[in-house]
Formats: sequence, C-alpha cells, structure tokens
Amino acid sequence: MPAAIRPGDPEQVRDLFDHIAPSYDRLNDALSLGLHRLWKRQTIAWLKPEPGQRLLDLCCGTGDLALVLAEKVRPGGLVLGLDAAAAPLRQARQRAARRPWLPVEFRQGDALDTGLADGWADGAVMAYGLRNLADAAAGLRELRRLLRPGGRAAVLDFNRVADPQSTTAAFQRFYLRQLVVPLARRAGMEAQYAYLEDSIARFPCGDEQGQLARDAGFSQARHRPLAAGQMGLLELVA
Repeated sequence: MPAAIRPGDPEQVRDLFDHIAPSYDRLNDALSLGLHRLWKRQTIAWLKPEPGQRLLDLCCGTGDLALVLAEKVRPGGLVLGLDAAAAPLRQARQRAARRPWLPVEFRQGDALDTGLADGWADGAVMAYGLRNLADAAAGLRELRRLLRPGGRAAVLDFNRVADPQSTTAAFQRFYLRQLVVPLARRAGMEAQYAYLEDSIARFPCGDEQGQLARDAGFSQARHRPLAAGQMGLLELVA
C-alpha cells in the first residue's frame, strides 16, 4: 500500500481528491448506501435557501450539493462552489453544463483564504471539508467572515465520538476498517480511504466544534449527531 496520507497536509489532501474524483460519487453512494443524500437534505433544511440569495459551497467537491442549492436560489440568486482540487471541479462543471439554467459557478480556491469580500454570502455549506483542512478553527473563522450578519451555515462531516470506548465509536471503527477500506482496496484506492480514520481521529468532536465556532464569532452554534452518531451537522448562525 502507498505511504499513508497525512491529514491536514494541503498538498496531499488536494492530490487525494484529484485521484479519487472519477470514482468519488459512485463510491460515496456505495459506502453510505445512498444515505449521504439524506444527510445533505438535512444540511439544506437547516440552511433554508431562498430565491435571490447568494450562497457559498466551500470544499464543494464534485458539486452535487451546490447544484441542489442552485435550484433553490432561482430566480436572481447565485451559488459559488470552491474547492482546492482541480479534478473534482472538472466533474462539477460537467454536471453544471448539463443544466445550464442553474445559477452556479465553480472556482478553484482555498477554504482558508477564499479572497472573497467580508459578508459576501447569505449562507454557506461545507460538506466533508472542515475535517480535511489544515486548521479547523481557521476554516470556521473564514466561514464566519464570509457570511453577512444573521446568515446561516451548515457543516456536515463524520462525527468524532468523544468516548473512544463507546459502542458508537466501536461501530465507526468497524465500518471504516471492515467495510470502507476493503471496498476501496478493490477499487485500487486503499490509501485514500484508509486516510478517513486518521482524519477523523484529529477532528474536533461536536462540543469542540461548537466552541470553535463561537470563538470564531458565530452567534449560535449547535452540533447535531446524525446516523446514530456516525455523522454530525454543525448548525451555525453568524
């Protein structure tokens, strides 16, 4: 197996997503049994997108969430998807090209330093991105800077269970080691998906994420476990 990927290393994480981009959506469906679509619907439900809004999808990957949001901000709105990796963005643009009526744009950029103006967005999402950043606290500060006062944000990701001896944590380890990695091995991407467990281990747990968000300036922050505690949704108000 290739050398382990270091969580939080910007170059290695970018290369990881460039490598898995062609198979990412198919594997995501298989590994979650399609449930990631439900979790993303819950993310959108918290955001409450409206026509005319300007929304941001940080770490947008192949663009599935951005495209759903783009349907909801018509007419007069815009969704901007940003990702550090080029290959997922190519997938996202191909998807968008098949639905040219949608108000969506994709750009390559750094979620820690987007270059966008303060208060640029009415709302924002980040799905499976915060965990991969070099500094989760800095990512939340940039997210807060980008939102207008009162704007909502939703951060969806794996949930790191605070008690590693709990049944929930044990099941998560079983899922990653016995289901995710073997399936990824058959697809020739064992190293890329073995990285998941390491990245979760360094990720702040739910309460810690809430405190980091409040420290970043969010007026409200609540972390809600999903999928029996396997996933988590950080619900934020600027």
